[in-house]
Amino acid sequence: MPEFSKVLLTVDFDRTLTAPDSTIPERNIEAIRWFIDNGGAFTVNTGRSVPMAATNIIGVVPVNVPLLLYNGSAAYDTKTGTLTQLCPIDLDRDSVIREVMAAFPDLNVEQQGVDAHYLFQKNGIWEEFCDAQPCANRHGELGQDYGPFLKLSLYGQIRETTVAQFYEGTAEEMDRMDEAVRWLKEKYGEKIEIFLAAPRIIDIHAKGVSKAKAARSLQQKMGRKILVCVGDAHNDIAMLDGADYAFCPADAIVADRYETVCECGKGAIADVIYEKIPMICEISLDR
Repeated sequence: MPEFSKVLLTVDFDRTLTAPDSTIPERNIEAIRWFIDNGGAFTVNTGRSVPMAATNIIGVVPVNVPLLLYNGSAAYDTKTGTLTQLCPIDLDRDSVIREVMAAFPDLNVEQQGVDAHYLFQKNGIWEEFCDAQPCANRHGELGQDYGPFLKLSLYGQIRETTVAQFYEGTAEEMDRMDEAVRWLKEKYGEKIEIFLAAPRIIDIHAKGVSKAKAARSLQQKMGRKILVCVGDAHNDIAMLDGADYAFCPADAIVADRYETVCECGKGAIADVIYEKIPMICEISLDR
């Protein structure tokens, strides 16, 4: 019988734990339960917020340590329903949103709060998109308090209700996102971290925030010797580079940089648990 008590496994959610259609392969769920039952520590390390985790992760995905949310800006204890390790953005939220909207009126500006997502333009399709996830959503207004300023997201044109739409776009749309990233770095680079969660989603966080730092902090608190991480996109690179062992689904955006397992839709996390982690534990025993 395997014994995984030395291992913390943190994995990205979209297109890592999930298939491209946002469903979670049952093979992954079964493997996670087996991993936890045999002493492993498992959690999701994602850019998603509490409102999104409430319907997509909590009660759906087996975890036995706090979730790492907002790309590492906070940890969430599912047992107590409390947020810890908060890293708010050290800027005036209203000023940032006002300036971003003026510079990029064609992009959708969203604050991902603790109780809901707030969009600062009127956009009916955005509501449909959030409802389809599902995720609590409201229209935001400058001057209102929407909780800690943990994450701001910029979306390209919202055309449908699936996350998959943000993984593709025209050359002009890609250029526009690149322009926004450059502008944000020049304007606020000393205060923020910028992640491309998908080709047409820009995530903004406090300076120094990363999935890697959040994972290492949790590893130390849990007293685990080995950190294994799995991800698929550019906002996972720091986490993957900072892990003791890193893996990607074969169809990941950054698959050319790391060791791969099967495609996400076929159960990439299960491959890591069943095939890779037992070998890692054997290596650890030999040292």
